[in-house]
Amino acid sequence: MADQKAILKAGGKEIELPILSGTEGQDVIDVRTLGQHGYFTYDPGFMATGSCESSITYIDGAQGVLLHRGFPIEELARDADYLEVCHMLLHGDAPTKEQYEEFKETITRHTMVHEQINMFFHGFRN
Repeated sequence: MADQKAILKAGGKEIELPILSGTEGQDVIDVRTLGQHGYFTYDPGFMATGSCESSITYIDGAQGVLLHRGFPIEELARDADYLEVCHMLLHGDAPTKEQYEEFKETITRHTMVHEQINMFFHGFRN
C-alpha cells in the first residue's frame, strides 16, 4: 500500500513519510507520524488535507464530485430508491432484482416493533 515514500527535510532531519494511493483522486502523504518528530502540519481550511479514509465515499468539493461506492450522488438520487442505496453502501454494488427483493424483505421483517414494546409506549402520557 505504501511502497512510495516522501522525504521531508526539516531542522537537519530527514523524515520518511509513506505516500498512499486511494481508489480515486490524488495520492496523499501520510503525516500521522510527523508529531513524533516534533512537527505538525498547517493547512488552513483543509485545502490539501484528507481527514479520513473511506472505502465508501469520495469527495472532491472543488470539482463538485461526491461518489458513493463509485456512483455519482446525482445518479443515485435520480435512479435509485433508499433501499437500493442502503444495499449498495453495505454490500459494495447495486443489487440485482433478486438481491433487492431479498434485502427489502429482510429490512421489512426487522423493522416491526414487538407488541409488548408498543404497549410499553402506551403507558406514557401524550
